[in-house]
Amino acid sequence: MKPAALQAGLARLAAQRLQRRRRTATPLPAEGPVVVVEGRRLVNFCGNDYLGLAGHPALAQALSQCAALRGTGSGASHLVTGHGPEHERLEEELAQFTGRRRALLFSTGYMANLAAITCLASRGSRVVLDRLCHASLIDAARLSGARLKRFAHADAAAASAALHHAAPGADLLVTDGVFSMDGDLAPLLELAQAARSADACLIVDDAHGLGVIGRTGRGCLEHFGLDGTAVPILVGTLGKAFGCFGAFVAADEVYIEWLLQTARSYIYTTALPPPVAAAARAALAIAAAEGWRRERVLALAARLRRGAADAGITLLPSVSPIQPLLLGDSGRALALSEALFAAGFWVAAIRPPTVPKGSARLRITLSAAHTEAQVDALIETLAGVLSHAAA
Repeated sequence: MKPAALQAGLARLAAQRLQRRRRTATPLPAEGPVVVVEGRRLVNFCGNDYLGLAGHPALAQALSQCAALRGTGSGASHLVTGHGPEHERLEEELAQFTGRRRALLFSTGYMANLAAITCLASRGSRVVLDRLCHASLIDAARLSGARLKRFAHADAAAASAALHHAAPGADLLVTDGVFSMDGDLAPLLELAQAARSADACLIVDDAHGLGVIGRTGRGCLEHFGLDGTAVPILVGTLGKAFGCFGAFVAADEVYIEWLLQTARSYIYTTALPPPVAAAARAALAIAAAEGWRRERVLALAARLRRGAADAGITLLPSVSPIQPLLLGDSGRALALSEALFAAGFWVAAIRPPTVPKGSARLRITLSAAHTEAQVDALIETLAGVLSHAAA
C-alpha cells in the first residue's frame, strides 16, 4: 500500500475510535501497582502482574547476579550456542511445575503458540478452536495450512460437532484456559472428552491461568483435574503471573523433541537472555512457595465483584483476576477509560479487533500487589464516572 492509502486507513481507524495510543509508563516497584504516565501517578488496573512479582526484589537480584556472571545476552539460538545452564534449569523446573516430562522455552507466547500448532498440524488436517481464542492461536492455525474451524465460545457441544461432522483429519482442538479479554474459564472437562472421542489432540494455552487458577496455582488443568493424557500440549507464559518474560510449551518427550527439531519460531531466533531465565526461575520458586499471593489476588477480584454489584455495576462473569465491564461502544469505552485516567486509575479500553465488534469494554485486572483501599477507590470512582456519563 502507498502512503496515501495508509493515511486514509489511519483516518478511518481514528473516525471509528479504533486507533490505538501508546503511552510510556514508568513503574514504581516500591509502591506496588503504581506507575507514572505523562507525569501523572496512576494505580495500574490493566496489567497482567497477577501475583505482584514483576517488582519483586528477588527477581531483580537473580537477574543482576546472572548478568554479572553470564553477561546480558545469549548470543545465539538455542540450537547453536545460545542454550545455557539457566535455560536448562528453567525448563526442568517448568516441567516439574506443570507435571510434564519436558518443557521448551520460547521468547514469547506468540512464538510458543506458533510452534505448537504449526508443527502438529499441516495441509489436509484440521484445527478446531474457540472463537475467542488469542490472536496468536488463530494466526498459527492459519499459517499451518490446515483447515480452520472456529466454534462458538466455550461451547463444547459445538466443538464436538466440528470434530465429528467434518471430513476426517481433525487433529487439533485448541482453546485458551482463561480467556484474556473475558476472564472466564474454558469448559476443559467437556473439551477433553470431545477431543478424546474424536481422537484429536487438545492444546490449552493457559497463559492467564498458570500461577493463579487451581489449588496450588498450577492452572486450569489442576482446577479441572486434567493430566497430560487429556491435554497433551500445555502452553504457558512467564510474563503474566510470574512477572517476568518468555513462554514455554510443556508436554511429553516426543512432542517436545519434535518441536525442538521442527519449530521455526524456536530454531530461527535468539535464545532468551540468561538473566531473564534466572529471574523467571526465582519467580517460579516464589509462586510455588507463597500461595498467599494467589489467594490474595482472587480475594481482591471477589471484593471488586461484590463492590461493583453493590454499586449497580454489572461485570462479565469471571472467577479470575480479569474482570471486564462490557460497554459495547468503542467511543464510550475510551471516554470512560480517560475519565478514570484523570482520576488516577489506569484501566484500558479494549476495542475491536481485540474483541468482537460491538463488545468494547474496560478490562479491569487485579494483582496481589493491590490494596483493599485501592480496589474500593476504583469501585467508587468507576460508579461516579458511569453516573456522570449517563447524566
